[in-house]
Amino acid sequence: MKKSKLLLLLLLAAFALRAQELTLNDGITICHTSPTEKFALFAQDNDFNMSHPNPLPYVHKSDVGQMITFKTPDGKTGSGYLLSAKSKTSNWIFVFQEWWGLNDHIKREAEKLYNDLGNVNVLALDMYDGKIATAREDAGKYMGEFKQDRGNAIVKGALEYAGKNAKVGTIGWCFGGGQSMQATLTAGKQAAACVIYYGMPESDVEKLKNLNTDVLNIWPTQDQWINKEVTDKFEANMKAAGKKLTTLQYEADHAFANPSNPKFNQEFTADAYKHTLEFFKARLK
Repeated sequence: MKKSKLLLLLLLAAFALRAQELTLNDGITICHTSPTEKFALFAQDNDFNMSHPNPLPYVHKSDVGQMITFKTPDGKTGSGYLLSAKSKTSNWIFVFQEWWGLNDHIKREAEKLYNDLGNVNVLALDMYDGKIATAREDAGKYMGEFKQDRGNAIVKGALEYAGKNAKVGTIGWCFGGGQSMQATLTAGKQAAACVIYYGMPESDVEKLKNLNTDVLNIWPTQDQWINKEVTDKFEANMKAAGKKLTTLQYEADHAFANPSNPKFNQEFTADAYKHTLEFFKARLK
């Protein structure tokens, strides 16, 4: 095993086995390392980085989608790619980017959901505040710099923009898979559906007890990072929290649903997408 991967596994094991305080050299104390911070550790693993080839050039053109801005409760401004429903509806889907940022590939996925779900508002949120990576080195840097407090503020701003009566489904891939779950927790009673593609789940059972919706977990069994141990623990935690989790397993690798990845599996992606649409349609009526 490569030293980098061994170090990463040891770090993750330490976080998983204990919730003790980690005191840094500068005296700052971190309690209960978050799923976001755990996932950010993957950027230190060369194998993880190399499994994400730089995205293929693509420019998304749309007659419907447009970039918008909205206020966030931390006194800043958030942004996202909005596709507004053809007629007024309280149904919304929040889409969360991979570690690259809100690029045109994610805008395409957002528009595909918009077209296939029917009358729904779809908002792909910019979790990096304008930064978009075209190289894996920058993607790792941006993911490492991301702060969950800022991410939560962006989601809260988006919820305010959608309105207090909005019913919100969430979906994301990789980094965005974890953000899909965090957004569902932030949305509280407004949450209606949560879909995670190979993302880091929430591990705090007390937080999971506050989930207002079921979760669909898309899990590739060959994933070395969101692996069987992570998935089994997620299932156990959801059961302990009294929440419903549906896990779909595919004999595929991490990022199998990304068309720009050499390990893209068209058959499995189509099947997972079919179940995703069914999951959303059943909960956003």
